[in-house]
Amino acid sequence: MTTTDLVPLGQPAHPAAWAAADPDRPALVMARSGATRTYRELDEASTRLARLLRARGLQRDDHLAVLIENRPEFFEAVWAGLRAGLHVTPVNWHLSPAEAGYIIANCEARALVTSAALGPVVAELADDLAAVEVRLAVDDGVPEFEDYAAALAHQPGSGPVPDEAEGSFMFYSSGTTGRPKGILAPLPQIPFGAPFPFALLLTGVFGFTPESVYLSPSPLYHAAPAGWTTTVHRIGGTVVAMERFDPIELLAYVERYRVTHMQLVPTHMVRLLKLPEEDRRRFDLSSLQMIVHAAAPCPVEVKRATIDWLGPIVHEYYAGSEGTGFCIIGPEDWLAHPGSVGKSLLGTIHILDDEGAEQPVGEEGGVWFETSRHFVYHGDAEKTAQAWNDRGWNSLGDVGRLDADGYLYLTDRASNMIISGGVNIYPREVEDHLVVHPAVADVAVLGTPDPDWGEQVTAFVQLLPGVEPSDELAEALIEHCRDRLSHFKCPRSVRFVDDLPRLPTGKLLKRLLVVE
Repeated sequence: MTTTDLVPLGQPAHPAAWAAADPDRPALVMARSGATRTYRELDEASTRLARLLRARGLQRDDHLAVLIENRPEFFEAVWAGLRAGLHVTPVNWHLSPAEAGYIIANCEARALVTSAALGPVVAELADDLAAVEVRLAVDDGVPEFEDYAAALAHQPGSGPVPDEAEGSFMFYSSGTTGRPKGILAPLPQIPFGAPFPFALLLTGVFGFTPESVYLSPSPLYHAAPAGWTTTVHRIGGTVVAMERFDPIELLAYVERYRVTHMQLVPTHMVRLLKLPEEDRRRFDLSSLQMIVHAAAPCPVEVKRATIDWLGPIVHEYYAGSEGTGFCIIGPEDWLAHPGSVGKSLLGTIHILDDEGAEQPVGEEGGVWFETSRHFVYHGDAEKTAQAWNDRGWNSLGDVGRLDADGYLYLTDRASNMIISGGVNIYPREVEDHLVVHPAVADVAVLGTPDPDWGEQVTAFVQLLPGVEPSDELAEALIEHCRDRLSHFKCPRSVRFVDDLPRLPTGKLLKRLLVVE
């Protein structure tokens, strides 16, 4: 089955179509503030900005960067780029100025939309803005940036944008093990609003309709929130975007806005499950039709507990910003294959050893996807070459295995592997057991230097509020693992930390942990 088999073609696939058909339909609600944008307002604002970018010289295949917190103008800027045939790069606003500046310069942005709230970051970008010709700031007050509203006021808000055509996102990897990599693919050679494959996936597989209300609790700069929210706009649904994640607020918003669909990461699920029972039970969640989770491996115990709580509406997918593979699994299949991330929807999966030989069923190896899509890591020929093999298959760097039914199980990232005394140990297995301990809020397992073994397994543990670190607790956590895993896989030491460097998207920046 391909995505074009899922639903009939020819449906509206952009906000302009919905603005014409139902202009007052809500396209966006900001969850905490209640600020809204109708489809007419979203279409008019994105048209004005797209026209401004054209007037300032940006053409198809140019690059637009968007450095802005979760607020309505994020969608106006993104849709302007998508309808002007641009590569649109949302920039992580949690990054340091040096990190954000690297992405803006590396993607060769000719235009940047930011906000006054991020003015202190922008003020330190210096030479990284050298190629940025169009500089706009929401709320004004950013030196050398034009006021966003004033600049748009002079542009028409209706009619097609000159040379209007579909653009595309150019996302950057999360940089969990090094500098982020820009994922650059050719622009789709289709008119703006032509049938869009991902919209067909959301309607045909995940049950979205124009009546759907989709709650997005994560920062919009990440690939999944940006991609799914804008695709909901193609379908005509309503996006409810949280300004920032809070577990109690999320449950309240489901009740308040009658949310039908929402997407979580496993960190969200863990924090929701660790709420007191009375908090989890006091909200009306009956409107929920589907919960989708992705972005990081989910511990089996966490997913099973979520299904027990909310019912068999928990679906999962495995994919990367590269767009070369997409696996899905529904709750019934998952209960029959616990721990699996599902079967491939896009291309055949191959499990290969380090020499490229196919592995038999049940054996671990690198996960590779057959794919017709191609991309490069912008400006990095070496990393691009490492992502492809001589058969044209792509790997996202994960290790896993296939069972006899063709279901994929992920072991860990290859780059996370610990080698202790010549034995390969994958941290994820240890993390999955530690995170469900009643004292633990979050955990990361790394290899730290060991004079005899090369590396030893070390757990960095963030405790729940009110729990005090102690040698006794550290030993109890080690014993908790030894009761469930082979002893050689278990931590030999535990380091208690106040916070782990986890992105709001759920990605853990292990490179920022001190391992000496």
